[in-house]
Amino acid sequence: MGVLLCTPISAAEARRIALGAQGFGEPRLRGAAGNQDFSRAIASAGMLQLDFVNVLIPAQYLVVWSRLGHYDTGLLDDYLYRSGNQIEHWAHEACSVPVELWPLLQYRRAGWQPWGNNPGSRLPDAAAYLENALEQVRLDGALTADELPQIRGPARKPGDWHRSVARRALEHHFGCGRLAVRERRANFQRVYDLPERIIPGEYLEREIEEPEARRELLAYAGSRLGIATLKDLADYFRMTMSDVAPRVAELVDQKRLVPVQVEGWQEPAWLSADASPPGEIRGASLHSPFDPLLWCRPRVERLFGFHYRLEIYLPKKRRKWGYYVLPFRVNDEIVARVDLKADRKASVLLVQQAHPEEGVDAGLVASLLAKELRALANWLQLARVQVRCRKLFCNQIRAEIKANVAA
Repeated sequence: MGVLLCTPISAAEARRIALGAQGFGEPRLRGAAGNQDFSRAIASAGMLQLDFVNVLIPAQYLVVWSRLGHYDTGLLDDYLYRSGNQIEHWAHEACSVPVELWPLLQYRRAGWQPWGNNPGSRLPDAAAYLENALEQVRLDGALTADELPQIRGPARKPGDWHRSVARRALEHHFGCGRLAVRERRANFQRVYDLPERIIPGEYLEREIEEPEARRELLAYAGSRLGIATLKDLADYFRMTMSDVAPRVAELVDQKRLVPVQVEGWQEPAWLSADASPPGEIRGASLHSPFDPLLWCRPRVERLFGFHYRLEIYLPKKRRKWGYYVLPFRVNDEIVARVDLKADRKASVLLVQQAHPEEGVDAGLVASLLAKELRALANWLQLARVQVRCRKLFCNQIRAEIKANVAA
């Protein structure tokens, strides 16, 4: 990229820029949320990673709650699947993305190849089964994997995911772009249909060359990150560094990204031309492990001095922080982490563990966290919050919750 003159940015400014780009410069709603609010929240996040681990609530709902506060999840589902504004796609991971990104992601669909590693591909008539699945959608309309003819798949090898051949066939067509997701059923099953029945023609028919598509996706990522290194930008849409570097140079030439040097960062960074001047970030919020703010873990550590790993897949004895741990932000800092579970049968929000970060005022953080936990429980329609752990910080949270209930 040559020698670039870099504008100096303080670490505090970088945090505020990143949080502002993700929508945390705006207060949460005081009234009911509608489509305009969902549009704003998703526009700031960029897209919603879909993860249906239901220990608390599926991740996409929590990402929107962190930005908006209390809202009706049914209305969000309507917005995601019936407004025509969003479409499911492989992006960062499986995500709900604004429908205008469909043509920019064409190169991703064109390069989709997982059927070759799919157990269904070992069937003697694999190609015929794939074509028949697609033909059934053409003739009969939208369907789920359970509504396809079920056939016995090959013996599973170690490491194979336990999915039916029917589901794998539809997922393959989805990855290739031959099918799209019309909606999700109550059990979160995808309902597949032909893209032309779901996506407006202006997006379906638009063709964009891969270099331009990558450049526009990186500009999109840059505006949602606010400030980022090359690796941060690459992580957003899961690109390689060799894909990213030439496109970022083009965005610099177009003045859509500005080279900056952030205090304490070892790597050069780029500031989006869309980023607002850093102002004061106020408020508190719990965050899903799959929040776009937290996607790139090295970036989280650079921005907040917060080392974060999701420990769901670790054996219990190897977990340091807990099973489903949410970072807790106050203003422009991450000040604690909380392992939460929704016990719906008992109507209780369980605090399994809670840990303050070093150097924070634990009493103040406990007070703010207790308020946030009560708000989360109300949104989840759980009657109370129960703190199970017995450490000092947990006792402080428990005392604050009792004091609030008494008041």
